[in-house]
Amino acid sequence: MLRLNLFLLVVLVASSLYLVRVQYESRHLYAEIERAQNEFRKLEVEHERLQVEKRAQATPGRVEKVARDQLQMRPATPAITQYVTLKGTP
Repeated sequence: MLRLNLFLLVVLVASSLYLVRVQYESRHLYAEIERAQNEFRKLEVEHERLQVEKRAQATPGRVEKVARDQLQMRPATPAITQYVTLKGTP
C-alpha cells in the first residue's frame, strides 16, 4: 500500500509540474499573439498612411509642378514637335 501511495504521489507531483509548465507556455504564447496583433495593427496604420501619401504625391498638379521645376520640362508645342515617318509612307 505504501508503494502505491508513493507512486500516486510521484504521479501527482509530475502532473502538477506539467500543468504549471503548460500554463506558462500558454500564457507566453498568448502574450506573443498579442504582440503580433499589435504589430499588425501598427503596420496596417502605416500602410494606410503610405497609401494616402502615395495618392497625394501622384496628383496631376503635383506631377506637373515637379516636371516643370525639378526636371525643367515644358509643354510640347507644334513649334518644337518633330514628327517621324516610316520610309515608304507619305
